[in-house]
Amino acid sequence: MRTIFLADAHLRAPEDDNYRLLLRFLEELQGTTDTLCILGDLFDFRIGLPQLSFDDHEPVIAALSRLRQAGARLIYLEGNHDFRLGSALAERIGAELHTGPVVVELQGKQVLLCHGDLVNRADWRYRLLYHMVRNPVLLWSGRLLPASVIQSIRQRLQRSSGGRYADNTARWDYRRIITDYAAHIRSQGLDAVVLGHFHLPLLERDGDFTLLAVGDWIGQFSYGELQDGLFTLTNYQP
Repeated sequence: MRTIFLADAHLRAPEDDNYRLLLRFLEELQGTTDTLCILGDLFDFRIGLPQLSFDDHEPVIAALSRLRQAGARLIYLEGNHDFRLGSALAERIGAELHTGPVVVELQGKQVLLCHGDLVNRADWRYRLLYHMVRNPVLLWSGRLLPASVIQSIRQRLQRSSGGRYADNTARWDYRRIITDYAAHIRSQGLDAVVLGHFHLPLLERDGDFTLLAVGDWIGQFSYGELQDGLFTLTNYQP
């Protein structure tokens, strides 16, 4: 049995290197993978508003659909760049869609899957933004805005996201934040926690407990794997 964990591809355009490599990777998973867990931010921007179209996402959606048709189980957790996706997308690719952390049984292990954006409880600014952009009133209001306005907001956010990430990595000790969170999860009696968001590949084992942070699919092309009960962390080599 083989389970793959993937996060933070931040896909934009099909001609981008990480997009093309991900399509190749997904094709290689057909027939070799029982479960694919996508832990958020597969897309750099995707919000379920009816006036928005995401034609650039169609190739990867088709690839996921083919993987599902080949017999793989798909588990999709929303991130902070792709959320409020709705049942339509889940039905198209045949995925189990989760808006937040979820405990699943994988190969006999109780595993907590999460994107990870709420792990840093000290980052109150982000936590406030998280709840604001998911507010039902704000989302309803967003349906009234022209698509061009929303796309303009998206572009401004994308331009500033790199700077925010650099500032946050300088301010916060991500490794410590992740390991402290893993210790909390272990105290609940679970076997493993797997997360993304931090773009920090990390694999630690403590007895029967495993912490796996899968890194990203932007420049690292890293992903996690669970095979025959053993977690590993790998960089894709086409």
